[in-house]
Amino acid sequence: MEANWTQTIKTYLAEVPPGTLVEVSPNGEEHPHPPAPHWTGRGRLEHYPLFPGAVFTHLWVLGESLPHRHAALGSGLEITHCRLGRVGWEMQEGLTLYLGPGDLALHPMACCAHSLLRFPLEGYEGFSLSLDVETLKAHLPPALALGRVDPGRLLEKFCPQGKPAALPARADLDHIFRPLYDLPADLRPAYYTLKAEELLLYLAQTQPPKEGAPQAYLSQQVEVIRAIHDQLMAHPDRRVTIEALAREHHMNTSTLKSVFKAVYGQPIAAHMKHHRMEEAARLLRETDGSIGDIAQQVGYENQSKFSQAFRDTFQVLPTEYRRAHGVQAAGPRDPSRP
Repeated sequence: MEANWTQTIKTYLAEVPPGTLVEVSPNGEEHPHPPAPHWTGRGRLEHYPLFPGAVFTHLWVLGESLPHRHAALGSGLEITHCRLGRVGWEMQEGLTLYLGPGDLALHPMACCAHSLLRFPLEGYEGFSLSLDVETLKAHLPPALALGRVDPGRLLEKFCPQGKPAALPARADLDHIFRPLYDLPADLRPAYYTLKAEELLLYLAQTQPPKEGAPQAYLSQQVEVIRAIHDQLMAHPDRRVTIEALAREHHMNTSTLKSVFKAVYGQPIAAHMKHHRMEEAARLLRETDGSIGDIAQQVGYENQSKFSQAFRDTFQVLPTEYRRAHGVQAAGPRDPSRP
C-alpha cells in the first residue's frame, strides 16, 4: 500500500519527465533542465519574491537527492518547512540535518550553499523562505517594523556560531503553514507575503527549543546509517540485531538508533517492518508463490506471525489481499514434472 503522500507528489509531478527539474520564474515561465548530470529524479521549484530581501520557494521532488545551489550570503538566513516526506541537508561544515513533516529548519545560507539535499523516503514537498538579512533590515515591511522584528537578531538567536537549528512540528507552526499549500495561483503572492511576515513575527517571539528538536549529525555518521539502511533493504529475509549492526559498522548502539530515526523518521524495527510488508504485498500481487514462501522471503519463519503482521499493516490477511488483486496461488508442484 503506497503512502498517500507519495502518491500526492507523484500525481503533481506526473507530467515532469524523469531527470528534469522545472524551475518556475516569478512571471510564470517554466524552465525545465537537468539539475545535475545523470540525475534521475523529477521536481518542480517555484520562486516568489515577496518584499526586498525575502523570496519564497515551493519545492516538490521525487528522487533520492537534489543539488542545492545558491549564493553563500554571509547575511543570509534560510527557513524551511517540510510538509511531506523527509529532507536533509549535507552542509559544508560536515553536518547533516533532517526534517520530517511539520518540522522547521533555520540555517545560515553560508553553510548550505552548494550543498546536497537528500530525500531518504524518495519524495518531498516543502516551502523555503530565503532572507537577505541586511536588505530586509533596510526595507523592513511595516508589520515587521511595528512588531520590532530584528532580522539580524533572528540569525544570531537561532544560528549561533553559524550552525543550523530546527523547531519540531507543533500546532502553531501548522497554523502558519497549512493555508499556504494548495492555494489558487492568483492568491499565492499575497498569501505568501502575509504568512512570511507572520512567520517572522512568530520567530521573533519564540526561543530555540532546548529539547525535542531535530538534531544535526556528522555527515560521516549519516553516511554509515545510509549504508546500514541499504544493507537492510537489500536483504529483507535476514534478521539482524542492532548490536550486531553497531559492531559491524563501528558505531555505538544509541548513536545508531538516534541517527537512523533522524534520517528515516522511524526506529529501525518499525522501518524494516514497513519495508518487509511492502515487499510482501508486491510479491503477493506479482507472483504466485505460496504464503509460506513469501513469508520466508521477507524474514518470517512463522507464517502465522507473518499473516498477523501483514494484517496489522494492510487491515486484510495476505490471502484476502492476493484475492483482491486477482492472483491465484500456485498449487502443489507435481514431482513427476520437470
